[in-house]
Amino acid sequence: MLHLSRRALTCAGLVFAAVLGRADWPQWRGPDRTGRLPAAETLPARLPDVPPVAWKARAGEGFASAVIAAGRAFLFDGQDGRETLRAVSMEDGREAWRADIDEAFKDSQGPPGPRCTPVVDGDRVYVQSCRGELRCVSALDGKVLWGASYTRDFGAVFVGEKGATPGARRHGNNGSPLVHGDLLIASVGATNGAAVVAFDKRTGGVRWKAGNEVAAYAPPVANLASPVPHVVDFMADAALGVELGTGRVLWRFPMRTDFARHVMTPVLAMDGALVLVGSHQTALMGLRLNPEGNGLGVSEAWRCREAAPNFSSGFATRTHYFGLGLGGALTCVELATGRLAWSRPSWAGPVAERAHASFAWDGTRALSLVDDGQLVLWEPDAAGYREVSRVQACGNTWCQPAIAGGLAVVRDGLKTTGQWICLRIR
Repeated sequence: MLHLSRRALTCAGLVFAAVLGRADWPQWRGPDRTGRLPAAETLPARLPDVPPVAWKARAGEGFASAVIAAGRAFLFDGQDGRETLRAVSMEDGREAWRADIDEAFKDSQGPPGPRCTPVVDGDRVYVQSCRGELRCVSALDGKVLWGASYTRDFGAVFVGEKGATPGARRHGNNGSPLVHGDLLIASVGATNGAAVVAFDKRTGGVRWKAGNEVAAYAPPVANLASPVPHVVDFMADAALGVELGTGRVLWRFPMRTDFARHVMTPVLAMDGALVLVGSHQTALMGLRLNPEGNGLGVSEAWRCREAAPNFSSGFATRTHYFGLGLGGALTCVELATGRLAWSRPSWAGPVAERAHASFAWDGTRALSLVDDGQLVLWEPDAAGYREVSRVQACGNTWCQPAIAGGLAVVRDGLKTTGQWICLRIR
């Protein structure tokens, strides 16, 4: 593993750290990885007819989404054949620094560039390349503080698009690592007991390793409401829960699909007792967790075929799940039963099998960026679909907007170079 010595923070670094903690969007799907906006942030009552552009910046290839912290946007994209992390000002888009992470990976699914959204925690940024190179970078100046290699350090396999190779071995490491307390938890995907690895987030030291699973494309999430707090990871052949404090595997639910195309971020519902996962082949599935001795058991509660996710991740209210289902339909599913409450056909598109939408919500309204570049403001109502407004924000995209302070950073350009656009949405 790579470890670099680091002097104490400079005065400028202290200033940077001091402004953290406001209403930022520091990781994939927002502050708590659910799509929920922070309490200090609300969506507008209506989108501007033409959202003003605060700034634009050239975007290299890749599918990674932007994140926002402490007045900066952190952008991970392809630059000159390298997967490169950049920090730019949220005021004008000017670049503050860039850090070289790894050689760019390319396959038939997309351009040569990264697919994993960065994670900002305090004065550090954590980033993972398609080939499984993990780096901890100073948020102040871009210097690499420590690093690890999934292949060299843990024996994970990376093959690329060859034969019937499944999961992240085939199309690269996509799922963003998770910060919890003093841990950084990553889906390493080694089948020798290091499927999931918890690092000390400050030093890179290994705190625990767990499981014998190939990684898929979904990021881990923390189930803190459970009687036994654990991380939920949707891997190539199963969903599993790993105890946060010890790395003990608490539960495992087998789930196999062609090429392990498991992309959906696990969604926790009903106070952590229900885990929602699924794919285009298995349907949307509700997995029920039950206390068993000093651990947890898992069983299938229901399946909803109409709401089967492809590579989009929805969100759950107290009673219902909203997400993108078959054929690009927006769906509403009752959590208690798995019953389809309603469906809005062909809501995202225009190519149904590649339809994508991202979801952010504030408890009252939801904001989605669909793959033709339209921002859609709507109300998540179990009684039926209620659209408020929609505007054209950018061109084709599969990325999640980063939302903070009335601004939204979106990526324009699907399989080519494009641009990062910062829009004023309220």
